[in-house]
Amino acid sequence: MAKLPDFEALAIFAKVVELRSFAGAASELATSKATVSKAVTRLEERLGARLFNRTSRRLALTDAGHKLAERATRLLADGEAAENEALAQSVAPRGLVRLAVPMTFGIKAVAPLLPEFFETYPEVSVDLHLSDATIDLIGEGFDMAVRIARLPDSSLIARRLFTMPRFTVAAPSYLKKHGRPTHPMHLAEHKCFSYAYLSTPNVWHYTNSAGEQASVRPGGQLRVNNGEAVMPALIAGLGIAELPEFIVGEAISSGEVEVILKDWKQAEGAVHLVTPPGGPRPARVEALGDFLAAKLPGTCKRRPKKGAKVS
Repeated sequence: MAKLPDFEALAIFAKVVELRSFAGAASELATSKATVSKAVTRLEERLGARLFNRTSRRLALTDAGHKLAERATRLLADGEAAENEALAQSVAPRGLVRLAVPMTFGIKAVAPLLPEFFETYPEVSVDLHLSDATIDLIGEGFDMAVRIARLPDSSLIARRLFTMPRFTVAAPSYLKKHGRPTHPMHLAEHKCFSYAYLSTPNVWHYTNSAGEQASVRPGGQLRVNNGEAVMPALIAGLGIAELPEFIVGEAISSGEVEVILKDWKQAEGAVHLVTPPGGPRPARVEALGDFLAAKLPGTCKRRPKKGAKVS
């Protein structure tokens, strides 16, 4: 296998050519004159040709040195430009951020914030991927994700933003026709809508103030992979649903649905920003993360208004 070019020696040689001085090159590169001299000697030995004619007063390029100087100078300039560009990327927010967000949350909460973000950071672009499925950030090359759940232990770095309550709800017309459950186990006797991406699929978990726990596997006519898809059937009075506040909060406030099982609580999740493990993240990723962390809590937290029916 052929050896790589001695890039360090070539860059030092180019700096000596630029300044016409070993001492000057050493000073600018913050190294010793001996290090500069050894790099040039190493290069001469590798090429089998003298690059400089040196006297106590004068430093002049040989024919071989002249031929190499142009390419070495270009190599040094390209290296400095590449390093400066990479440094600028890490300091000033610039470039593409790939962001994965649950679909309804992305449409309702994240997408409305992006115009302000783009105005603040005009050199950052966002690839917004909307899906309720759990995305493999590392395997699929995403910079960040929003996840709404109780997160399992993992190597991912999670930044908790705020809690996200869940409610068991039904339309008044459904409750009038089928009765009102007062215990989670009663749900087995009712028509319920199920969601594909629960941490324990098709199982709803509850706890009351006395510490009693109950888990139920409700059944019904509709199973979805996006929570908002149950809203038309829910409001039409066709069944009971268990949904997060950002999906059902407005319907609770308007009275289109009522919260049931008020003495029982579902396991409360939270909104998290999740990023892959590793070293410092690019400025563009930090900028978007900080922006969402600052804006989402005030934008997304919707509580039932006073007067909303809670039973």
